[in-house]
Amino acid sequence: MLVHVVSDVHGNAADLARAADGAEALVVLGDLLDFVDYDDPAHGILAEILGPQATVEFARLRSEGGPGALREYTRRLWADVEDPATLVDAAVRRRYEEMFAVLGAIDVPVYLIPGNVDVPAMWPEFLAKYPHLRAVDGDVVDIGDTRVGFVGGVPLPPGFEPRAGVFRANMREAGEYAAAVEALGAVDVLCSHAPPAIAELAYDVVARTHELTSPTLVEHVRTYRPRLALYGHVHAPLTGRVRIGPTECLNVGHFRRRGTPAAVRW
Repeated sequence: MLVHVVSDVHGNAADLARAADGAEALVVLGDLLDFVDYDDPAHGILAEILGPQATVEFARLRSEGGPGALREYTRRLWADVEDPATLVDAAVRRRYEEMFAVLGAIDVPVYLIPGNVDVPAMWPEFLAKYPHLRAVDGDVVDIGDTRVGFVGGVPLPPGFEPRAGVFRANMREAGEYAAAVEALGAVDVLCSHAPPAIAELAYDVVARTHELTSPTLVEHVRTYRPRLALYGHVHAPLTGRVRIGPTECLNVGHFRRRGTPAAVRW
């Protein structure tokens, strides 16, 4: 069957509405929200609340700032905002209303996992409106004759714990993330938001940083040898495709910018 796969939608509702055209199913590998828009500083939740200059400086510090610089800048940004968590939650909910309405109008099954820039705790209220949308983080699902395993979010480095904040990214403790990957067992296709921990897959040439990932994804591929390992998260990867034994590891693309799905036949 022909399946279309997208990741890192980041608010691109117009192209998302057409993402399943011609396919028998749509798989969404996370990051529906556009929190910090690196392509257009005037868009995104951060710019909506604090202005586009906040996005510009956030992007600069992400690629050029020293240790702790981005965290300190973010703390100062929100320090003088009254009740910032309520403002952010309201903006997130407005965007999810739009994105889930678009997904709800698609007439084929849709399988979703959250990325790191998602708030999965909000998803049930939207999923309840659209029965053909299925959240599958941590699940193994038969899509056609193919056994597909899903794991969402990204892992923190070992020893780090998720931090509370105005916007709490969907970052999982390393051991909890590894356990979720291991629990999938043998699958034909492994779907994750984060890439396998291969340096050239995880390095973003624009942000000039290695994005977070987990060695457990590589261990899973080497142990179970799925046909495909599909993922997103890295917007401008040094390499978008490698083979680990018989497994093709494929970055399905930065949908926010690309606007077209990866077409996969399995």
